[in-house]
Amino acid sequence: MNFNIPPEMQELRDRTKKFITQQVIPLEGDLRLGVHGPDDDLRTELVDLAREAGLLTPHASCEMGGLGLSHIAKAVVFEEAGYSHLGPTALNIHAPDEGNIHLMEAVGTEAQKERWLRPQVQGYTRSCFAMTEPDPGAGSDPSMLATTAVRDGDHYVINGLKWLITGADGASYVIIMARMEDGSATMFLSDMDREGIVLERNMDAMDRCFAGGHGVLRFQNLRVPATDVLGEVGKGFRYAQVRLAPARLTHCMRWLGQARRAHDEALAYASRRHGFGKPLAEHEGVGFMLADNDMDLQTARLHIWHTAWMLDQGHKCNFESSRAKVVCSEAEWRVVDRCVQILGGRGVTAESAVMRIFTDMRAFRIYDGPNEVHRWSMARKLAHLQERGA
Repeated sequence: MNFNIPPEMQELRDRTKKFITQQVIPLEGDLRLGVHGPDDDLRTELVDLAREAGLLTPHASCEMGGLGLSHIAKAVVFEEAGYSHLGPTALNIHAPDEGNIHLMEAVGTEAQKERWLRPQVQGYTRSCFAMTEPDPGAGSDPSMLATTAVRDGDHYVINGLKWLITGADGASYVIIMARMEDGSATMFLSDMDREGIVLERNMDAMDRCFAGGHGVLRFQNLRVPATDVLGEVGKGFRYAQVRLAPARLTHCMRWLGQARRAHDEALAYASRRHGFGKPLAEHEGVGFMLADNDMDLQTARLHIWHTAWMLDQGHKCNFESSRAKVVCSEAEWRVVDRCVQILGGRGVTAESAVMRIFTDMRAFRIYDGPNEVHRWSMARKLAHLQERGA
């Protein structure tokens, strides 16, 4: 691996950093940011700013209107965008849209891309991904998928309940994972205003950084034309891996930016705040935490870059993305937790961005697969390799 950033990537990184600092961070206190994320007006303003700066949807293909970034380039840009909790929304790289864009480019038909993907890449629409279900449906174990799809002539009829559907409120279209009569899974595309889709409620959650919050969706005899199957019938679980492996990594990239922001605030505070005759940073209790932060940030960045490099080489990287998700989510969480401690009373109030980062980030160890499930999956693969003598 070559860790040198080429000049064109340095320019893009610096341009993104300048954009976030000068145009996005000043909007962090905007009243249009509510308990379920930035509202449509704020999101539109942010997207318009990124469009003017030439930074909108940089991960999408050039054909669709993006910058066609490699995974390594995404690691650089997404970290800078993540320095503000509004940055990913501005650049149109937040979950679930970032993962859905990747999936649609990889699997969608040309007609589907023109209908749903191109307006999304241009920043005019949002999407959601409906897979997770309340008990006893699918959560960490996708084989428990309870939402059903039954063929009826030229349509499929979908019934089921989904929850924790990020961005459902205000989304233009949804990707639905449903179980077929033979037990396989299929992905379906549908406009959100179609009869048979009910947004029952928005769930109150710790985080407030996702546009549209997290909704509960009910599908009641939703009729989806057979032409709106995403990919092939029965290959839904395979396509889920196409989406999830890179999406886990982009979460690591964005949250690395937030962890770095928290560390920068804690370091600045510890350098100027005095106690017992000297700056807090000179006390070992605080200084060691700052040093540990630096090591955790670099550890996370190295795992991101290594996995991104492997993806750019064409490897599937399911094992590596699981490892990166666990390592990064826990390292980045440790950084933010220490920063709260360093900031003391300031760290548990809105006087600092750190409190907001702390509450937003906690769920990262749960979504896209709880860390315990990733550890279990990795252990099984390691044991299998041992049995093979690899």
